[in-house]
Amino acid sequence: MPLVKNGKPVADPFVAVADDAPLPDAPALVSADRLLKEGAALFAHAYPVGVIWPNSKDVLQLEPFLARLAVVALVFPKFRDGRAYTQARLLRERLRYTGELRATGNVLRDQFLLMVRCGFDALDVAKDADAAAVEKELHTYSVFYQPTGDGRPVPLRARLAARNV
Repeated sequence: MPLVKNGKPVADPFVAVADDAPLPDAPALVSADRLLKEGAALFAHAYPVGVIWPNSKDVLQLEPFLARLAVVALVFPKFRDGRAYTQARLLRERLRYTGELRATGNVLRDQFLLMVRCGFDALDVAKDADAAAVEKELHTYSVFYQPTGDGRPVPLRARLAARNV
C-alpha cells in the first residue's frame, strides 16, 4: 500500500515485524503486544522503532514509550469504526506525541481530511489513485470551526485574538 506524507506518496522505510521474528537491520514496526511485553529492550535496536496499535487497546498504555517511538500506526479495521480518530486526538492533544502518527487499515479517500485534522500526518492508503488524490482532498476546505489536532487556527480564536490587539 502506498504511504502518503504531506500530501505526497513516499517510500516507507519501516518494516512490519512478526512477534516471533527478530528485528531487521531497518526501521521496524512491531505489534502492540510485542511492545508491551518487550518494552525498553526494543529501543536498544540500532534503528527507529514504531508500533501498530489496534483501536481496541487503550492508547494511554503507550504513554511510557512515546518519547522513543518513531511511529504510532493506528488501525482503522472498517470504515464505520472511528475509534482511531479518538486515539489520534488523545495522542496529539493530551499526550503531546510529536512523532509520526500513521493511519493504516481501511483508510478511505473521503476520510483523508478528517484524519489529518485529528492529527495523522501519514496515511497508508489502499490504492495508488487515492495516494495521488490526497493533496487535493486536503485542500477541499480552507476554514474550520472546530479546533483539532492539526493545529490550524479557527475563526473564533482569530477574532478573539484581534480584539486583544
